[in-house]
Amino acid sequence: MPRFKSIISRIVFLHVVAVVITSILMSLALSWLLSYATDNIHNKAMQDQAMSVAEHLSVGPDGRLALNLPQDLLGLYSQAYGRYSYAVTDDQGRVLFSSLKDRAAVFPADSHAGRAEFLQQRHGDATVSGASIRSRVGEQTVWIQTGEDLANRDVLIDDIVADFYGNVGWITLPILLVLLMADIAIFRRALRPLREASEIAGEIGPARPGVRLPTDAIPHEVRPLVSAVNQALDRLEEGFKVQREFTADAAHELRTPLSILRTRIDILEDAEMRRALRHNVEGMAHIVGQLLDIAELDALVVSPEEKADLHAVATEVAEFVAPLALSQGKDVALLGESDPVWVNGNPEMLGRAIRNLAENAINHTAPGSTVEFVVEGNGTVRVLDHGPGIPEDERKLIFRRFWRRDRRKQGSTGLGLSIVQRIAELHAATVTVENRRPSGACFSLKLAPLRSQSTHRHEQRSILTTGSRPA
Repeated sequence: MPRFKSIISRIVFLHVVAVVITSILMSLALSWLLSYATDNIHNKAMQDQAMSVAEHLSVGPDGRLALNLPQDLLGLYSQAYGRYSYAVTDDQGRVLFSSLKDRAAVFPADSHAGRAEFLQQRHGDATVSGASIRSRVGEQTVWIQTGEDLANRDVLIDDIVADFYGNVGWITLPILLVLLMADIAIFRRALRPLREASEIAGEIGPARPGVRLPTDAIPHEVRPLVSAVNQALDRLEEGFKVQREFTADAAHELRTPLSILRTRIDILEDAEMRRALRHNVEGMAHIVGQLLDIAELDALVVSPEEKADLHAVATEVAEFVAPLALSQGKDVALLGESDPVWVNGNPEMLGRAIRNLAENAINHTAPGSTVEFVVEGNGTVRVLDHGPGIPEDERKLIFRRFWRRDRRKQGSTGLGLSIVQRIAELHAATVTVENRRPSGACFSLKLAPLRSQSTHRHEQRSILTTGSRPA
């Protein structure tokens, strides 16, 4: 059987095969029944003709048999007509009367075994089918044979038998097409609950872990599978909940020891060691903060009423990361729209996403270059750097948690871009990355604007740091 991926196509295919086979078998059965009925009618007619001939047999004054057929029967059995023939034989098989030219028996092989027999005999190119009955005339027993040349059978019967398959085919084909269309409509209606359940299943994700498949309208044959899927989702949700709680609790518990450790480091007398330990503690604090962000995002639901001004959020982030860029000899520039760009979203979470993109750009851009923020009126924020760019085969990997190209490199946790990806999912947004020419990368966070934005595009370019290189 062909490998159909659709249940409907499988059912329809098997149903069509079953209907075709049934139609063929029914046609053969009907053809046999028609042939059987035709043979019965033919045999009964031949028997009646033989009895009619027997009625005109009589014993003459000399004791010999005589056959006196009326004019209509003589015309029926005339050789010019050639369709019907008769013969009368005695118990010794001798022919007493015959309508054939050679005065022979219609069925020379008649065994005279029963009261009535139905026989078939070939005469040259013709096939003669008929009956032989036993009759008592006076003191003599005779057999009356009547036959019909099948080449000259009744035209009506011939047409019915000859055209049967053609007529049945013309009738069966439209019936099959109507049945096929009805089957498709019935199967689609019967499988509608499964399609609706699959649409609901497509909505299940980290943002909506509590959604379950409905079971009320599901067919009984599939309900155990749907129930098992719901139970599996319950277990997964419980596992995610435990994982989120553990991550959040661990991050919270680590904050206090880190604060104590900072205090104790600050009182160390060795300045070089104090500076190295403080750098390590700040790295640990950054990881803890990102873990808390992840735990918070797993429980976040963006309300449809929330809105954020992308221009204001990007400005705040640019001002926040400016000292970090300045400390590394790099600049930050804010470009694009100067008017508010309103989108549906949580301002704080969008700020975290843009800040992670900015920190990533600052870490990878070359010293003396500028990290650019571009806010567009269509709800897009772009962060551009002058780093080495992202290879094509790594553009999906970089959004995975804890993924790093070089795990030996210090200062990267592999969580920042995964947080950006998660925030984008919660806002029904997309985050993409492209390489710039001649070098650098461009990360784009695309959200849907709330309404038509102002099209004032006098380019705003604000240098927020005072690096040596002009923007």
